[in-house]
Amino acid sequence: MSEVSRETKLNAAFVKLADTLTADFDVVDLLHTLVQECVDLLDTQAGGLMLSDASGKLQLMASTSERADFVEIMQLNAGAGPCVDCFTTGKPVSVADIDDSDQWPEFRGAALEQGFHSVHSTPMRLRGNVIGTMNLFSTSLGELNRADADVAQALADVATIGILQERVIRESSIVTEQLQRALDSRILIEQAKGVLSQTANLDMDEAFTVLRTYARSNQLSLRSVAEGVIDRSLDVFSGQLTGRPRRA
Repeated sequence: MSEVSRETKLNAAFVKLADTLTADFDVVDLLHTLVQECVDLLDTQAGGLMLSDASGKLQLMASTSERADFVEIMQLNAGAGPCVDCFTTGKPVSVADIDDSDQWPEFRGAALEQGFHSVHSTPMRLRGNVIGTMNLFSTSLGELNRADADVAQALADVATIGILQERVIRESSIVTEQLQRALDSRILIEQAKGVLSQTANLDMDEAFTVLRTYARSNQLSLRSVAEGVIDRSLDVFSGQLTGRPRRA
């Protein structure tokens, strides 16, 4: 990638991320935008993002694939992994060769099973307040170089500032409420993905793409679209999946 091309893509990523920060922005969409832009920019193959809930425990909020979902959930269940260490210390954690690390056996096994060989975890933090972590997975060996690690941190910082903007941090209970709503939205979206997977010949990644495309095209939140799919009051297939084979 040329320097000009890289600079153009980086500027576009910041603009796209900032564009989600409207007065009543969708936190889940913001997080998906963040992790997808980082994966695309930094030559990694998958990404996942976790936020802490009201009790301070990490919860999976966004990912670019089901493979990343699986690895993230495994390390959450084990309570150990690079993302957990990143969240605890508030510092980036980079693993150049997952197979060569014996720190987190459950994470290592899950990552290698999904074909990932290296990972970089970036804290989502603002002035010492760590609210989550973003994890970028690669199928090749090696750490992110310093410039790429800085890009990941800068984009994560923009998203963190958006979540903890001044109108929200005036009252800590509002922060808790917003993060909890984001977690609830994630659960609804997973349920909606399951509905779409069962009503059309789609895998879970394709189902999420349909949900997100419909939400953006109609200027709706992912949560409201997911609710409509779950209660069958919204048909996101209209004009999109005509002729697609149905499951038996």
